[in-house]
Amino acid sequence: MKDLRIGNRIFRWGERTYIMGILNVTPDSFSDGGKYLDPDRAVERALEMEREGADIIDIGGESTRPGSDRISVDEELRRVRPVLEEVCDKVSIPVSIDTYKSKVAKVAIDLGVDMINDISALRFDPDMADLVREHDLPIVLMHMKGTPKDMQINPYYDDVVHEIISFLQERKSFAISKGIDEEKIIVDPGIGFGKRTGGGIEDNCEIIRRLRELKVLGNPILIGPSRKTFIGNVCGDGKQL
Repeated sequence: MKDLRIGNRIFRWGERTYIMGILNVTPDSFSDGGKYLDPDRAVERALEMEREGADIIDIGGESTRPGSDRISVDEELRRVRPVLEEVCDKVSIPVSIDTYKSKVAKVAIDLGVDMINDISALRFDPDMADLVREHDLPIVLMHMKGTPKDMQINPYYDDVVHEIISFLQERKSFAISKGIDEEKIIVDPGIGFGKRTGGGIEDNCEIIRRLRELKVLGNPILIGPSRKTFIGNVCGDGKQL
């Protein structure tokens, strides 16, 4: 894999693990919903994460917790626009927008974001791939069964890692067919998104244990295990940490 420029930083894959700071500008995210709805608090948190060593900050305005409902473009923009205006101006590290809506992504790009993080892997909005190509930005493609609304309703896998690899290979091929630079694709196995946890089956731990197998895709790998329910299940307290 070649090094990748994201914003003003060069990410040298294989040199070390890079840290993404998550900033949810939502009332209902599972771990920090409601904490950063105030733009001033959100900006301070972004600056705090930069001071703590984050390499990139990912800002999202729509909760994708299990069972969550979609929100409108206008509502998502109402949440993220004032935060992006300040964060993109004040932090010195790259900023990513967590959205699957091309209209939200376009506003975010105009405000200065450096990367698109699409949990749908370009499936939910037919205009997203063209937008990414036009602006030549890095894109994160994530595995998820179904949608956040229904992804945890009886998910099943014969082999969770093989199915993730197959899915991401297909989405990567689609992205390339739309003119997106292969070197700017980052893959995410989607820990906690449509994966079984509890009851003796732990897909998320299996993904982490076999993460090396995803190297067959030939792209950088992003994982988001923090504060997920499966950690509480493994630790025995039955809730996220």
